[in-house]
Amino acid sequence: MKTIPTLIMAIFAVQIHAQLQSPRVSPLSEVKQTIGLSEVTVKYNRPAVRDREVFGGLIPYGKRWRTGANENTTITFSDPVDLGNETLAAGTYALYTQPDTNQWEIIFYSDASNWGMPRNWDDDKVAFSLTAPSETHDFVESFTIGFENVTLTGADLTLSWENTKVRVPFSVPTDEKMQAEIQRVMADAPKAGDYYTAAVYHLNRDLDLKKAKQWIEKAVQMRSDTFWYHRQKSLIHYKLGEKDAAVAAAQTSLELAQKAGNQNYVRINQAQLEEWGMR
Repeated sequence: MKTIPTLIMAIFAVQIHAQLQSPRVSPLSEVKQTIGLSEVTVKYNRPAVRDREVFGGLIPYGKRWRTGANENTTITFSDPVDLGNETLAAGTYALYTQPDTNQWEIIFYSDASNWGMPRNWDDDKVAFSLTAPSETHDFVESFTIGFENVTLTGADLTLSWENTKVRVPFSVPTDEKMQAEIQRVMADAPKAGDYYTAAVYHLNRDLDLKKAKQWIEKAVQMRSDTFWYHRQKSLIHYKLGEKDAAVAAAQTSLELAQKAGNQNYVRINQAQLEEWGMR
């Protein structure tokens, strides 16, 4: 019969053993990307090549793959996204793929609670799927999911491993969200910076330039000594075909930048005026 001290030591030993942790061969990773006003988050485990043949070997062609190791890979969209001609609702999805020699099937699965592949695949849980071409790429030792070609309104989701890379372009509703935000702010005593931000967004996205002109003029009225306001005002006028007003605004921006000692804007405005044939 064990004595009480011996029993306590045995329990303590079990507790220590239960706390022992070891590193994962395929470490957990998380990548987040802001795209416009939207957030996309991917959580996945990163297996390594380790001198193995991956695609067509370790990962057979023509069979579904968990797109990583261990738990299923998940992707979370804060807003609906457009993939091709379809819209995928905001939410969290398991990201499964079916690699093939020249293209992959990309599958967004509504049940993200599985460990790896679901025991029983349910086609009704496929929220959306599409095919994407694969390309030969520089060698990548550890499976990598990332984002490339990030713009205000979209990006490419990339899957890279061994000598294979797959790109999945998608877009986010930045314009729609920005218009709603502009309407909200403009209805409640907007400040000069609000007018400026709205005007510059419309200019950069080539939206309603007449509205952009109204907003930038209000911004300049409220902060007439701000050289970067006049700089954007000049660009809006020029895009509207109002060259004289564009030149006048650029000259004002130049003078204010010189007064402020901002050589960067001095050079920008001088180059712009030269391009417009005014220097």
